[in-house]
Amino acid sequence: MASLTGRVKALRTAAGRVALTPVLVRAGIFVSALVGLLLAYPAEVVAGRAFGALVGVAVLPALAPRRFWPTFAALVTVAGWLIATDGYGRSIALWRLMAVAAVLYLTHTLCALAAVLPYDAVVDPDLIVRWLTRAAIVVLATSVVGVLLVELTRVGGGGTGRQAVTIAGLLIAVGVTALLAWLLRRK
Repeated sequence: MASLTGRVKALRTAAGRVALTPVLVRAGIFVSALVGLLLAYPAEVVAGRAFGALVGVAVLPALAPRRFWPTFAALVTVAGWLIATDGYGRSIALWRLMAVAAVLYLTHTLCALAAVLPYDAVVDPDLIVRWLTRAAIVVLATSVVGVLLVELTRVGGGGTGRQAVTIAGLLIAVGVTALLAWLLRRK
């Protein structure tokens, strides 16, 4: 019984020390994960009983950003996208694809920030602004490259465009990986 009262006291002390910024970062994780899930899943699924489960999936990475839950939420989002396109026959719209990719990245980067922020951290607002600015730059650059790759499909014509886009995407991924490896070794 003493250990239980000790845990309750520790929980009350920790709850009293919680700062606003880490809570807002975790709220951002929840909102971005939920938006991604709602964009990925078809309306028929979201309107049913699955909405509560999707909210639960969005809450998990906000509560435990250092654990498996951010990856789990991303996998559930991708599964929803596949269910919507293959199972429900929803056409692939470029805006929806870009939006799902953007909120997946935003969820991921906010989880990385929340993982290093203690609950009682006093954070300079410039840190959050710089973090979100970098995320916006990544999303913008990725969107531009994505649109350019989609336009490449029109150049190929006759079904060969998809193959060209796949190869171009793989070359870009290999190039970025090589650049990151080179930057790591340079330090």
